[in-house]
Parts: sequence; structure tokens; C-alpha cells
Amino acid sequence: MTVHPASGSPRPQTPMANSAMTMTELDRVGLLHAEPTARISRFALFVPADHLGVLRPVVVAGGAVICAFATVHGGVALAENALVEEQAVIGKPEHGYAVGRIHPGAGGMTLLGAESVIRSGAIVYADVEVAAATVVGHQSVLRTGVRVGAETVLGHHLCVERGTWIGQRVRCSPGSHITSSTHLADEVFLGAGVRTVNDKTLTWRDPNREPILVPPRFETGAKVGTGSVIMGGVTIGARALVGAGSLVTRDIPPGALAYGHPARVHGKVNR
Repeated sequence: MTVHPASGSPRPQTPMANSAMTMTELDRVGLLHAEPTARISRFALFVPADHLGVLRPVVVAGGAVICAFATVHGGVALAENALVEEQAVIGKPEHGYAVGRIHPGAGGMTLLGAESVIRSGAIVYADVEVAAATVVGHQSVLRTGVRVGAETVLGHHLCVERGTWIGQRVRCSPGSHITSSTHLADEVFLGAGVRTVNDKTLTWRDPNREPILVPPRFETGAKVGTGSVIMGGVTIGARALVGAGSLVTRDIPPGALAYGHPARVHGKVNR
């Protein structure tokens, strides 16, 4: 079953609109839609209103679990057997300055697929979709607009910035940074501590110009070794392999073996 929370609508401000609530309080005001076999800790917290005062329900399908001290914002939907571990934050509205504009704190739909797992301490912002059987590691952050395909593993202490698209059966190892709007196709593998760049001018709060952001792209089955840096606008071709510690400043062709500082092609991947 796929579950979708109903669209939010503005309501008059009330004392509970901008504060955390228990499961019982959320149910009392009609904003918790949980199936009988769902398990929700009495110590879980719910924040149904965003910064604009819009209230959204929380939907929890059969077999899904929300553990103690998790914080779940309005608009979140858990499909069957999804798991939100202790102290995770789900559906957090984006609020404040970032990338040339102010985010007003609007909430949105946040969907966790069947048997997906959000580990302790992870933060998943509003308007994120995590597909079935995907794991988001401890202390990892998924920013607004991120999409993650099925059977993907995102390691701990991972930062995935706004609008990134991650395919199916992808592995992102711990401690990596995936810059905004990056595209990772199916079966991509990133080693630990990989850094991606999308801004060649390092523009920050300049009133006279907007940053020109050009994210990298990883094609199907591309593999990047631990500690590598992938510069803006670079494409790592399908089934290509980038060696550990490389600085990639130009496109890597499909099936190529590349490494170095800067990285250069040294042959083809032996299959």
C-alpha cells in the first residue's frame, strides 16, 4: 500500500499549532491516521504545523514503527513496516537563508516507503521521498526535495543537499557530501568521504549576482573511491571507476579507469 497524507490547508493559529504534541494529542485533534498494527512510542513527538501555520496530518501504515523521542512533522507518511528510530527528525520544514533566497518554513509531503529505515539521529526535511527498503544512516541529513530510489543505502554522517536525485540500489558510504541537484543513477557506489562541488565561483550572499550552480552527474554503475573530490559540471560515465583520493576536474568516459590529482584516464575497467 502507498500512503499519502492529505494536502495541508491554512487554519487559525491555536496554542497547539506551533508546538510539539504527543501521539494522543495529535489523534485527539484528528491529525493522526494510523492503522491498528502501527507502533508509535508514547515518547514520540509530533509537530503538525509548519512555520506558516499550515496543519498537515501524519499517516502511519500497518507495521510501521516510530520510536521514542523521534520528531515527526505534519505531512509525513510511513508505508508498511517503515521504521523511524530514536531521535530521528522527519518532515522538517526548510527555514532561513540558503542558495540566494529565504525559505519561509513551509512544510510538505514526506514519504517513507515500505520497509525503509531512518536510523537514529537522521534528519529528513519536508518534501523528501525515500523509496522501499532504503536505509538512511545515523546522523545523516536529507534536505528539501531529495528523492531516493529503492534498496539504496545511505551511510551515516552523510549530507545530501536540496533537489538531489538518487536512483535504486545506490551505496553512499559514510562521511560524504552530495551537493544540491546532483544526479546519481542506479547502482552508483560512492566511497567514504567523497566530496562533490556545484559552485565554481564560491558566491555567498552577494546582492549583485546569484550563484551559478552546476552539479556533477554519476551515470549508471559508476564507482568513486574514498576521499575523492568531484568538481562542478563533471559527469562520471556509466561503469567508470575513479580511484581513491582523486580530484576529478573533467568528464570520465563510460567504462574508464581514472585516478590522480587531477584525475586522468589510465585505461578501462577490467570486467
